[in-house]
Amino acid sequence: QVQLVESGGDSVQAGGSLRLSCKASGVTLNRNDQAWFRQVPGKEREGIAFIDINERTDYGDSVKGRFTISRDNAKNTVILQMNGLKPEDAAMYFCAADAYFGAIWSYSASWRYWGQGTQVTVSS
Repeated sequence: QVQLVESGGDSVQAGGSLRLSCKASGVTLNRNDQAWFRQVPGKEREGIAFIDINERTDYGDSVKGRFTISRDNAKNTVILQMNGLKPEDAAMYFCAADAYFGAIWSYSASWRYWGQGTQVTVSS
């Protein structure tokens, strides 16, 4: 049984930083791709960061230059380092693992496994 558990969400002031983690069990992360998404109520889930099996990365325009995705293979964990947080970054953040072959990473339907989310709040 695959399980992804996010942690690290918190309430911070604008300009601050947070480090989100997504611990996996039942799946070996360095054998597939992962991504981070975020969602606010009433809006679609937005793909913001991607890392592939070779640790190549890609980012959504809204977070490029501020967020960094990485993977700790020894801990089977994918990490999202968020710097320069803005009020518009406030959302529920989800990790996803194991994209369907050939799928576009930023589409939520492209992913087999999801975590339950961790809440990020950013005050101005």
